[in-house]
Amino acid sequence: MAKAVALVSVLCIVALAAASVAHAHQRNVFNIEGDVYCDPCRVQFHTELSKRIPGATVRLECQNEDTKAVTYSVEGLTNADGHYSLRVDGDHEKDVCVVKAIKSPIAECSEPMTDVAESRIVCTNNIGMHSAVRFANPIGFMTKVGSPQCIPILQDFFADD
Repeated sequence: MAKAVALVSVLCIVALAAASVAHAHQRNVFNIEGDVYCDPCRVQFHTELSKRIPGATVRLECQNEDTKAVTYSVEGLTNADGHYSLRVDGDHEKDVCVVKAIKSPIAECSEPMTDVAESRIVCTNNIGMHSAVRFANPIGFMTKVGSPQCIPILQDFFADD
């Protein structure tokens, strides 16, 4: 009987240890969410004429703060709504992670933005955030020439109140 109790105790301890390791592993998986858009006004911020880009390629890359070595990289595509979701495995507390718009499937809107070329993302649990989902700022591309439809929108936007 004592052997049976000891065996059950050992199995319980092993099961708890395995569950603990699995839970710790799950905490170091992050989902990065964001949008890619086309800027027809070439102002590098979202306007009412901006449209999300389905099928755009994005890349998340993490680099060590000290050595600048790439420690993690993953690419993905935006869905039909121009939204992407990237999975990041591991804790990247010592890294700088950014999402970049890499390629637009729209030839007329394929010039990368320079002011908002990337969005920095924090991929660690050691900062007080309790969600595995991280939201990136919008990134995108510009048309080669600004649309004439932008003039009244920008005039309203920059008008003195």
